[in-house]
Amino acid sequence: MNPLRLFLPCAAGVEGFLADEVHRLTALAGDDLLIGRGGVQLRASWREAMLLNLHSRLAQRVLVQLSHTPYRAEADLYEAAAQVPWELWFGVRQSFKVEVTAQHSPLKSLNFAALKIKDAVADRFRHKAGERPNVDTQWPDVRIYAHLTGDMATLYIDTSGEPLFKRGWREDKGEAPLKETLAAAMIAASGWDAAVPLYDPCCGSGTIAIEAAQVACNIAPGLLRRFGFEKLLPYQQHVWQPIWEAAKAAQHPATAPVFGSDVAHRMVDFAVRNAARAGVAEAVQLRGGDALQRMPPSAEPGVMLVNPPYGERIEPAGIAGEGSRAAASGRGQGGRERAETADGGDFFTLLAAHWKKSYPGWTAWVLTPDLKLPTRMRLKESRRVPMWNGPIECRLFRFDMVKGSARKTATPPDTDSDGQ
Repeated sequence: MNPLRLFLPCAAGVEGFLADEVHRLTALAGDDLLIGRGGVQLRASWREAMLLNLHSRLAQRVLVQLSHTPYRAEADLYEAAAQVPWELWFGVRQSFKVEVTAQHSPLKSLNFAALKIKDAVADRFRHKAGERPNVDTQWPDVRIYAHLTGDMATLYIDTSGEPLFKRGWREDKGEAPLKETLAAAMIAASGWDAAVPLYDPCCGSGTIAIEAAQVACNIAPGLLRRFGFEKLLPYQQHVWQPIWEAAKAAQHPATAPVFGSDVAHRMVDFAVRNAARAGVAEAVQLRGGDALQRMPPSAEPGVMLVNPPYGERIEPAGIAGEGSRAAASGRGQGGRERAETADGGDFFTLLAAHWKKSYPGWTAWVLTPDLKLPTRMRLKESRRVPMWNGPIECRLFRFDMVKGSARKTATPPDTDSDGQ
């Protein structure tokens, strides 16, 4: 098969980290690996497409570009889709689904656009084979994606199936869980090299800690799941099996200790079960406990990675208050809802004081939609990384912890493009 044009979408702000990951996995560079908006574009082999599905922690999908044409109306989308040799990718016995995304498209209905593309695919099969594949919007064998800009339409076939953040191990979760791909992006942005301790004091169902433990054990994120490419015609078991077996054989004991704790003991139980399914039960230590009271889990300073609660009242017994807003609601408000302790104190002010007193030498990274969080914590950030959690604009702030006031010793922050 000739080199493919691939597009790997990712969360906004993660593109550069994804390009670094792709280069590390494939050695692609230059014109074969380009950073785009919301993802990276690359020229790669079918084998590399399978390998990226198995190993990428940051990509949401691995898409093969099959068409890139100008359009003005729905009829142009039909013509573009009718020219794609879909019969080289799947057959009439397989179901398919068409999804359309758009940016500044002049079309009034994306549903109608998807319908025209679906008709073109079905009509091409009917013309070529005398019958057409069925549409299945719930569990299709094949997923076709169209992305529309103001004047260009790009058609893709998906090789991933379920989104890649679905690793196959997280069955127990709380409200508004952090996606595994975003947890991996936090780890990548922190520069953690799996040689020093990593700790998440607000671990929830364990996403950040488990992702880090898998990194420390060199466990490929896709080992536990199946992929869409297994149902496509180019798939060959004898090519895929050695890729999977090599990843399985590359696992090793953790190179650094990973810790997690949470104020809600129910969430810690979830995290423990998730860690066992992820194959890192021995590599991550998970405990209950209040982040405002827990002391460092290791004698050696390390890295803290935190996606903290918002809009919750934190009870001293380690439970979010019955009357609190759910984390999903708080995070959806861009951090305007303030997490408070039971006595009405600001959780983040108290957390910063605890860190300064008890965690000298540690580096803390905090992902938050509250762009003024450093002021509230009375800490000076040494770095800020723009990162989007779905539709929510966030910052990943770095705080270098010293005893006493951090304002006098921290280095000036790297400001991002919006000057925040």
